[in-house]
Amino acid sequence: MTHTEQPITQTLEQNYMPYAMSVIISRAIPEIDGLKPSHRKLLYTMYKMGLLSGNRTKSANVVGQTMKLNPHGDMAIYETLVRLTQGNDALLHPFIDSKGNFGKQYSRDMAYAASRYTEVKLSAICQEVFSDIDKNTVDFIDNYDGTMKEPTLLPARFPNILVNPNQGIAVGMASNLCSFNLKEVCDTTIAYLKNPNCDIIKTLTAPDFSTGGELLYDEHAMREIYKTGRGGFKVRAKYAFDKKNNCIDITEIPYTTTVEAIIDKIIELIKQGKVREINDVRDETDLNGLKITIDLKRGTDADKLMPRLFKLTPLMDSFGCNFNILVGNVPKVLGVAGILGEWTRFRMDCLKRQLSFDIEKKSDRLHLLMGLEKILLDIDKAIKIIRETEKESDVIPNLIEGFDIDDIQAEFIAEIKLRNINKEYILKRTQDIEELIDEIAALRATLGDDDKIKQLIIGQLKEIAKKYGKDRRTAVVSPDEVEEYVEQEQIDDYNLTLFLTRDGYLKKVSHVSLRAASEQKLKEGDDIVQTIETTNKTEILVFSDKCSVYKTKAYEINDCKASQLGEYLPGVLNMDDGEKVAGIAVTCDYTGFMLFCFENGKIAKVGIASYATKLNRKKLANAYSGASRLVKVFHFTEETDLAAFSSIDKLLVFNTAAIAMKSTRDSQGVNVMTLKKSAVLRDIKRLEDVPLADPKYYKTKNIPAVGCFLRDEDSKTIQTSLF
Repeated sequence: MTHTEQPITQTLEQNYMPYAMSVIISRAIPEIDGLKPSHRKLLYTMYKMGLLSGNRTKSANVVGQTMKLNPHGDMAIYETLVRLTQGNDALLHPFIDSKGNFGKQYSRDMAYAASRYTEVKLSAICQEVFSDIDKNTVDFIDNYDGTMKEPTLLPARFPNILVNPNQGIAVGMASNLCSFNLKEVCDTTIAYLKNPNCDIIKTLTAPDFSTGGELLYDEHAMREIYKTGRGGFKVRAKYAFDKKNNCIDITEIPYTTTVEAIIDKIIELIKQGKVREINDVRDETDLNGLKITIDLKRGTDADKLMPRLFKLTPLMDSFGCNFNILVGNVPKVLGVAGILGEWTRFRMDCLKRQLSFDIEKKSDRLHLLMGLEKILLDIDKAIKIIRETEKESDVIPNLIEGFDIDDIQAEFIAEIKLRNINKEYILKRTQDIEELIDEIAALRATLGDDDKIKQLIIGQLKEIAKKYGKDRRTAVVSPDEVEEYVEQEQIDDYNLTLFLTRDGYLKKVSHVSLRAASEQKLKEGDDIVQTIETTNKTEILVFSDKCSVYKTKAYEINDCKASQLGEYLPGVLNMDDGEKVAGIAVTCDYTGFMLFCFENGKIAKVGIASYATKLNRKKLANAYSGASRLVKVFHFTEETDLAAFSSIDKLLVFNTAAIAMKSTRDSQGVNVMTLKKSAVLRDIKRLEDVPLADPKYYKTKNIPAVGCFLRDEDSKTIQTSLF
């Protein structure tokens, strides 16, 4: 068997691109009428089944008929139908009037009934979606097997693309459209038609969801979404405190989450001990609607608990906007004004096609009546021509010759029943001629004037807003009204001591525990290299030997007793294999500076504020220079005297004020101790921790300096106390 090589680009182009294009154009991305192909095929099938009026039919019947247009399995079609129903609560204005169990948008586990049990018909608003579809307003194409015709778009009389939410994941792109209030959308479209440069935010307040909730309004972020079609906002649940039963009732939740996800997260927090005020949480959703009940412990302040639950659970969730829609089979990310512009062009085209259709039909009718009018002049002559004609095939030519009319007019006259060949009948039919002429002239005038067409659209939008408009479901909340949960406020604060060992163990021991037993347990061969007194609300910076810094909170480290080994930091902080702890620093406000002491005698002085981040980042790379091995790391809030030791027993005492501050974290620093080729900087300690008879002997005002050999009296005491 021979194998032929094919360039990967050619393989992708031939095999993958057609699939990718099919997913983008024919499946995942909504078009300007606000529908995906699967929605459109389903709704059009129901329209052709006569379900715009009359009684409901079984969903299974609709699913079966839809297969003529949509070559997918019945479950895929039924799932599409479920989301469009009023029973599912996924849309602000459902397209399908339903009876039976269709599950709920806000529930992950509530299963919908099988299609043989449920019943559906089109809802009233579909009259606006299918308006004049039979008047050539949109193009029709063959279905997948060429046996039927289906519309490429539906001639929706309102911007449905903004009214009902849509989400889709294609190949290499996605779409996520939030829903807006119908009345606000109609008002905004009217304002746009009058002035394309109007301030959209004045009429389109904010997104509106079928599940309600409270939208945390940020005008700058909202303007960005309206302008670019991208961005995000937060929606939180609505709750009420039931004093009688000492519980919180949650009745509306964000559109993007579910009841089960919220309850699971609250239970998880209770098990972790992060929320101690809750006795029980349960789903009490019934026929009256959604309800999550949270039973509280006695004395709990519900208004203080809820900001914490908003922060830690999906009771507050984000909606990421990506207004990606298909315009002429080309995906485009558009802002609201861009969408309204494209919809206006589409709708004007629909109306122009409808006007042309009406003109053509009325002109045909006028043409027939003009022929009938000629007969009125001499009915007896018409009867005589027909009676005296020997062959049936000669009737039409003889009428044409006798009255100077054309084939179509003659055919129409010849088909008139004998009982209708009277003056009264003909007068009744021909008296509409003048009216038809005026109507056609008016239609032609409208067709040729874009402003008149826009006025027609405005009239239709006003009618729709009045007929179907509803109050907002999602309340808009100003940021000033939102109480932000600050995690620090919920943390118990107390004094403690941190002990860092050479092997990377961190012991967090409270002062109470330390007084009870002060003897520290360590692994064999391990030593304590850093001891820091601090509190439980501080932040710990852990510097590694790979030039990285890991950030954690003191309260995130488990308390331990002196008799325990403590937390192994490389494991707790997910350090890389072989990465070791070089030192730690503790801060609560990022004031002061860091000193990085290197083996080559250089020291880098960097403001600790360089390690502060707005985002809750756990790791920062390039925390310090890797040009030379790090010997020691310090954090100081004020200038301090230090003692530096070289490997050849030289000692230099200096003040940190002599070292210039560097602006970059990975600075190589400045020379402090001048070393001979074979010597290295071995250690640095606070001067107060070094037992020297006369520190001034080793001190220098200027750096770099060589330092002095240890005196005999100092050498003995330092050797026994330090090394």
